[in-house]
Amino acid sequence: MKILARASWPHPLRHALCRLLLALGLGVGLFPLLGSVAHAEEPPTLRLSVLQSGTAHWELAHMQRRGLDRQAGFALEVRLVPHLPASRIALASGEVAGAVADLLWVQARFEQGEPYLFLPFSSQIGDILVAPDSDIASLEDLRGKRIGVAGGPDSKGWILLRRVAAEHDLDLEREAEVQYAAPPLLSEALRRGRVDALVTYWHFAARLEAAGEARRLLQMADLLDALSLERDLPVLGYVFHETWVRENRTLLDRFASALVETKRSLAENDAHWDDLRPLMRVASEAEFEAFRQGFLDGVPAPLDDRRIADLQRLLQLAGTDAQRRLPSRLFYRYAAPTETP
Repeated sequence: MKILARASWPHPLRHALCRLLLALGLGVGLFPLLGSVAHAEEPPTLRLSVLQSGTAHWELAHMQRRGLDRQAGFALEVRLVPHLPASRIALASGEVAGAVADLLWVQARFEQGEPYLFLPFSSQIGDILVAPDSDIASLEDLRGKRIGVAGGPDSKGWILLRRVAAEHDLDLEREAEVQYAAPPLLSEALRRGRVDALVTYWHFAARLEAAGEARRLLQMADLLDALSLERDLPVLGYVFHETWVRENRTLLDRFASALVETKRSLAENDAHWDDLRPLMRVASEAEFEAFRQGFLDGVPAPLDDRRIADLQRLLQLAGTDAQRRLPSRLFYRYAAPTETP
């Protein structure tokens, strides 16, 4: 059988074949191009671990719901855990890039050779409560009383309270009966009159006050003020290993920018809190309002030299050696983005 020369092919067939070859050629060339474009448009993922019942979950859920992460140029992935040890294991194993921790934990890790960058989350530490009808009216009235302390001897609130009391010649460890236990157990102990005063975390305090089951004797901010420190120092933060930060600084900056927008959004529009209400697990309107206002009151100002110095001094008041305290480089300073991602 004789094969026809190309010139002898029917004219319409030649055109059809040319179009087919052109299409195939363009397609082969476009596949890698389209793949690279799709890859370029996919934002980097930031994985964080937070407590399912924690207050950081509220703002991160809002960030995702409003798309503030993608507006800042990244995709947030939240791993919810039931307790702090699980969150710290996820962070240490590299399963997540960051988690929420308090300043004392960051200090302890630094002393063990594991430096973490501290990006402020909240200045809420807690409160000192007494029963609504208690006759305790001042710090000095705690002498000889039964004091419940949530979180154990290294509780930040307890450390600050003891320090301020010492300046009033009051040794609470020696002159009061101290009980350490989990926050829910101590809340019940205050309700039943088994403790006279309670040093507890802010959201447990807000719940008791909203229910009319306690009144505030002192705010932790009052203790900071008494120690000549700024009242709104951030003691809770998102923490990231320094090695990860060096490799992902742009991603971290985008997250910090999205956090600012998230907190601003929650502060400016009360309606957003209705979406968060299921996460807050509130029992009443008063409790809902107390949680909302408490969260907003805890939004910290950006860190500067003075505030970082106050945080370092706070670490010293908590027992850290001045030569081993967290260095300034491990405190995140927010810088407004200069360009849109």
